[in-house]
Formats: sequence, C-alpha cells, structure tokens
Amino acid sequence: MRARRLITVFTFGLGVALTATSGHAMPFPKAKPESFEVKTTAVPSVALTEPAKQLFGAKATPAQLPPASYGSYSKGCIAGAEAMPINGPTWQVMRLSRNRNWGHPDLITYLKDLAKDAPDLGWNGLLVGDLAQPRGGPMTSGHASHQIGLDADIWLRPMPNKRYSNWERENVSAISMLKGNMELPGADRSVHPDRWTDAHARLIRRAAQDPRVARIFVSPAIKKALCEFETEDRSWLRTVRAWWGHHYHFHVRLKCPEGNTACTNQAAPPRGDGCGAELAWWLSDEPWVPKKPQPGEPPKPVKPKPQLTLQDLPAACRTVLAQP
Repeated sequence: MRARRLITVFTFGLGVALTATSGHAMPFPKAKPESFEVKTTAVPSVALTEPAKQLFGAKATPAQLPPASYGSYSKGCIAGAEAMPINGPTWQVMRLSRNRNWGHPDLITYLKDLAKDAPDLGWNGLLVGDLAQPRGGPMTSGHASHQIGLDADIWLRPMPNKRYSNWERENVSAISMLKGNMELPGADRSVHPDRWTDAHARLIRRAAQDPRVARIFVSPAIKKALCEFETEDRSWLRTVRAWWGHHYHFHVRLKCPEGNTACTNQAAPPRGDGCGAELAWWLSDEPWVPKKPQPGEPPKPVKPKPQLTLQDLPAACRTVLAQP
C-alpha cells in the first residue's frame, strides 16, 4: 500500500509540474534532432529517493514522446518505446505477464530482421524473452541492464511448429546448453553435445554480424563452442563476449541509435576474437569455485547492492515517467 501511495503522489506531483496554466499538458520540448534534450521536471522529493524500479515497474504503457534512449544500459530509461508484436511468422514472445516486450524502434526492427533470417540458418524461428519495460528503467526483478530499450534476450530454443498458448508462454522453459555444473573444481565447462547444434552457432553469428549490434553476451561454454565453430572470418567473434549466466539465452545489445546523443554507448570490446587468454580465464576454476578461507579468517561480509533511485537516473527520465 505504501508503494502505491508513493506512486500516486509522485504521478500527481509530476502531472501538476507538467500542466500549463490553461490546464492542458505541455508538449514535449522541441529540440534539435541531434540533441534529444528535455527539460528537467520538478518532482516530489520523496519520489526521488524511492527505488526507481517501483516507479517504472508500475507503468503499463510507454511514454508518448519521440523515441529516444536516455542514459546507459544499466542506468536510464526510454521514451516512445515500441512493443514487439507477440506473434510473427518466425517469432513468438514469451513470458507475456512480465510486460517486458518493449524497446526502441531500432531494436524491434532488428529482432524482426533476425527472425526473418532464422529459417535460412536452420532455426525455425525466435522465442523472444525480455526486452525492456514500457518506459525502461530498472526492472522490478532480474536484469540490471535492459533499461534503455536496446537489450533483448533470445532463447536458445527454437520456435515450435505451432503457436504457444498463453499458459505455455508462461511455463515452457528455456533449455540450458551446459554440459554440467560450472562451479565444481575442474569442471568440463563445455556445451552439452546433445543440445548444442551448428544452427545455434549460425544464429548467433548472424546476430553478431549486424552492424547495429554492440555486444552479444553468452555463457563462456557457448563462447568456447563458437570459437571452435568458426573456421573462416572470425571478426564477428569480437562482438560475442563471455559473461555470467546466459546459457539458456543469448543477450543482444544494440549500439545507441544514430543522433541519439542522450544515449551512452558501452566502450567497444577489446580487439581480437576473445578466444585466447580472456576465454581461458572464464573456463578456469578461478571465476567459479569459491576460495576456501584461511584458518581463523572471518567470512567477508556481503554488502547489499544499493537500489537505483530516480535521482540516480538522467533528469529526462522524470519527464518520461510523468507522461500519462
């Protein structure tokens, strides 16, 4: 109840701040196309320090503003988001109850393009997981990124030759590609030979070769399989980076849209194909097996990660959140 009251107070306060004396909502501030700047909106001080995930998670519809990503992938929001249609000829959106099939129009176009190419790669179609919330921002659960409408999760399970029911979209599971437990000492950190196929590799390669893509995150086991798969042009492997998790899906991250200067790109990945020393570290015990404490050594305290608040995000996100 307290969270709902805060959201109500916040929305009312922003509505007052954005209403002209005539009683009509003020239009989106005009700006040069290359700037994407908006005026800072005054907000109740209590809303600035509340967890931003509560405020953004409560919004069921996008902000009716020109499409723009504000901030960085893990600290920002999106205006003018577009919904990925839940059904297409070569895709289906999963986990509809989360309402996370929203993204920048560039991301929606990219996903449709990739889905169109999928059958020629031996992949029946895409099962699309989380994109972003209608206005982006921190999510109520799960991801730290996916905040500016340029991230998407694609399941490592092909679309079936039927349309899933709503129940199936909520309950059918993605499939792990791992051979075994990565956290055991000396584990074989490889993909499962009965699950991983060349079609998986071809799909990820096609996804990474698109110039709109900044990075693709996969499990180290999958990165290893991709390094072994490619025998010719290895340039696309630079875009595919090993990261925690990502053995049920691969995570596509697009570059900031051209001219969207309020959007902050991630630094370019290191040069090379990423199949050398970096991957060797990911496949070693060091990142996975906890070190045993020395005799008499007290356990290290685990500090909770602070939650992002509205004042941690770009000022434009206050205007995004304030829209009806």
